[in-house]
Amino acid sequence: MFDPVEAVKNYVRHPSVSTDPSFHDGMDGARRFVSDLIGSIGFGVETIETSRHPIVLAHREGRRDFPHVVIYGHYDVQPADPLELWTSPPFEPEVRDGCLYGRGVADNKGPQMVHIAAIARILEKDPDFPLRVTFLLEGEEEIGSPSFGRFLDNHQDLLAGDFTLLSDTMSPSSDRIAITTGLRGLVCLEVELTGPGSDLHSGVHGGAVRNPLQALAGICASLHDHDGRVNLPGFYDNVEAPGEWDREQLRKVELSTEDYAELLGVRTFHTVGGVPPMEATRFWPTLEFNGMGGGYQGEGSKTIIPSKAFVKISCRLVPTQVPAEIEALLVDTLKSRCPEGVEMEIKIGQAGAPYGVTPPAGVPVASGEPSVIDEAFTCAETAISEVFGHAPIYLREGGSIPIIPDLKRVCGMDSLMIGMFTPESNLHAPNENFHLGMFAKGIDVSERVLRGVSARGARGF
Repeated sequence: MFDPVEAVKNYVRHPSVSTDPSFHDGMDGARRFVSDLIGSIGFGVETIETSRHPIVLAHREGRRDFPHVVIYGHYDVQPADPLELWTSPPFEPEVRDGCLYGRGVADNKGPQMVHIAAIARILEKDPDFPLRVTFLLEGEEEIGSPSFGRFLDNHQDLLAGDFTLLSDTMSPSSDRIAITTGLRGLVCLEVELTGPGSDLHSGVHGGAVRNPLQALAGICASLHDHDGRVNLPGFYDNVEAPGEWDREQLRKVELSTEDYAELLGVRTFHTVGGVPPMEATRFWPTLEFNGMGGGYQGEGSKTIIPSKAFVKISCRLVPTQVPAEIEALLVDTLKSRCPEGVEMEIKIGQAGAPYGVTPPAGVPVASGEPSVIDEAFTCAETAISEVFGHAPIYLREGGSIPIIPDLKRVCGMDSLMIGMFTPESNLHAPNENFHLGMFAKGIDVSERVLRGVSARGARGF
């Protein structure tokens, strides 16, 4: 059995930033490292090429009547910028105060290692363990998984499992674990406005031409009402308020509004209709500006009318919203609000469907028949209660994992998502960290879940 903490450290030392071509060697190194590690515990590993970054598939075969679990993770990470805000170098992992620091330790190399280590521990004790397992590890999650759709269309037979197991979601704290029951979808695009053919002197030509920055500011301002509602006709059509069961679970999160504000470094919250902020981030759709610019960005002033201005926009979507419909609605609205004097170009970015809520064990399912995913929820609740000392909380999450709804749509697989990072883990930010106590307990939980699913499968579902 390998040392899981050392394995994560070695994994993180490969700077696998998928969005930046200059990190090609780091991407290649991370993929090779995790492939070799999984191969060393007895899996057959294959690398499937895509138009960008390869996908790793690793299989442990068995009898066809064994349950089949697909374990998902991603080997790519976010850029580490701004580097000057890191206490220790982002790709030189360091343990401090019970946490492992480094880019990718929490998203997703550490939580991913939870399940690899659990399987390694099981197979070391019982090489003939009655469970089929497929590891699905991609290298494009942080850029929206653009290659996954085509891969899935071509290889869905290899992923025909009973359910997906992953830990790429959040828990309220290192000892209060959440099972994620839903994810928001995603639509991204970039808008560029072009006015004059080049930057113009604002004294010589100011007042005669439309300024692209001013035009962009007006368009952006029009996309929300004063109360924060997204001002796109039809944007909220079919959006359903959360049920009482969802709200009851959310009330179990021991985080006050004041503490949440302090954690985020904000004075007040700004939510649509004044809904509680913890509900706003899970149950309601959004439109956000992720970046904008144009004109002179250097020190001091440069009095120009810029030739171009841009904004990056993303929408987080809830179940019942269809990404293609919202994308078309947003594009049509942007074009209709573009004033004369500037030309608009829209570049469509990543998209992903929302993942509909999977009810936990004990909540009636549509079919009324028990399934492997129902048993997995039952095993997870028992394991988390025993290992962490608290029953899990069942929460929707505000983020997106693009492949989860795709696996549901194409392969019919629901997902068991066990949160293995916390709000203090600093995902996508400097000083990303992974709580090592949570790591050790997570391995124990994963092992118990897999053993439970296997045992129940042997008795028949």
